[in-house]
Amino acid sequence: FKYPIVKRTKAKKNKQQNQLNNINKITNTMLIRSLAIASTLSLASIASVQAADNNNNNDGLVRMKLKKRSAEEMVAVHLKRENDALRLALAIGSAPEEVLDMAKKSVMLRGSEDEFEEQVKVGKMKGFPHKYMTPPRDEEVEVDNDTGTGSTESVIIKDYANAQYYGEVMIGTPPQRFTVIFDTGSSNFWVPKINCRDCGFDKSTYDHSTSTSFQEDGSDFRIQYGSGAVHGYFSVDSLALADDMIIQNQKFAEVSNAGGLGQGYAMGHFDGILGLGFEGLSEGGANTVFKNAIDQNVVRDSVFAFDLGDDEDGELTFGGYDESKFTGEISWINLSEANYWRIDIDDITIGSISSRETNGIVDSGTSLITGPSTAIAHIAHSVGAKRGFTGQYTFHCSRVGDVPDLEFKIDGKVWTVPGEDLVIQAGDTCLFALMAMDMPHGAPKWILGDVFMRQYYTIFDYEKERVGFAEPNY
Repeated sequence: FKYPIVKRTKAKKNKQQNQLNNINKITNTMLIRSLAIASTLSLASIASVQAADNNNNNDGLVRMKLKKRSAEEMVAVHLKRENDALRLALAIGSAPEEVLDMAKKSVMLRGSEDEFEEQVKVGKMKGFPHKYMTPPRDEEVEVDNDTGTGSTESVIIKDYANAQYYGEVMIGTPPQRFTVIFDTGSSNFWVPKINCRDCGFDKSTYDHSTSTSFQEDGSDFRIQYGSGAVHGYFSVDSLALADDMIIQNQKFAEVSNAGGLGQGYAMGHFDGILGLGFEGLSEGGANTVFKNAIDQNVVRDSVFAFDLGDDEDGELTFGGYDESKFTGEISWINLSEANYWRIDIDDITIGSISSRETNGIVDSGTSLITGPSTAIAHIAHSVGAKRGFTGQYTFHCSRVGDVPDLEFKIDGKVWTVPGEDLVIQAGDTCLFALMAMDMPHGAPKWILGDVFMRQYYTIFDYEKERVGFAEPNY
């Protein structure tokens, strides 16, 4: 289906060009300040990603430090995405008058003219962006937990623009260093190859010609993400995670084009993805990194665990879990299906709103909590959050204290995310940590991302197909 393209008169075109020019003048100073703050904080936190010192631990665990991206940078990225979307709408002439008025007051615009003109060209061909640019009415809607129909093809539902935790791995001999997202919501391992297209800036790229342990595979690799395809070809090489975990003959993908991930990848502080899901999600029949670690006896047990800290860097432990990181007993929940780390959920409640019985996945590669669009719209309305052009919700920071707790009832026990932790705040911008995402038919309904995992020490038991939650020590 193609949206009709509205033809603009010369006078209207000139008027909108003037609006664009005025917006650029008004917001340049705000943009520079925002990006300067984000860049400074990002460089401070991402510049050095080191494996944890294992010499003082004799428990057989492999520990890796995970660096956390700041709230300030996440807000800056959100603002840029909103502004790029609005700028495109203005250029194509599809934004309604109320959007233009709002843009004059608050929007920040950014991007090279070449990139912008290409976006306009593509947008016009697709009739963009009527579906996305018209802000939804903030009206109360019924929660329909079954929302989410569509194609049953294999699509990895991801938006890495909000990815918040990164770690470091090394490939080949001599080792080539990469920053990756350890993602329990996917199963393949990939990094960009040398001369990768649409891979953004300052990415580390893999050059197999310099590795003496490289083995050619050559079979095609392609993953269809929600925003588009990522493709390349498979290769085999050695992989090192921390000092004590070296995996031989790991099949992984050299990505030649990462355009499908869009700005989330181009602007992100990560080079690739290391999937920690099950083999059922793996493209090309590739064993997952953790499956190979188990088979090669480089981990003590078939278990790994995340400690995402409290506004601090996190830690990923392979081969078991660290009992010093939590108090009390572990609550184990059996998986309903072992592809994603998928569990049944008795109920999700916030205030007087209830989802009823549903299901979801525990996903370290998604920073926010996501759910069906009708459910999230209902929740957002109840806390006074407004939806932006890219689908993310914001609200006035003066209302942060009014946000109620979000409760997940799983296997008869309630797991709470405090209302104050459902907010990502930087300056006077407050992002709501819940986001709408309608899944294809048969896919999980909810994603319990890092916002949830920060509340609890989270353990993934590969062999027994279960996840565990425990109260953290912080």
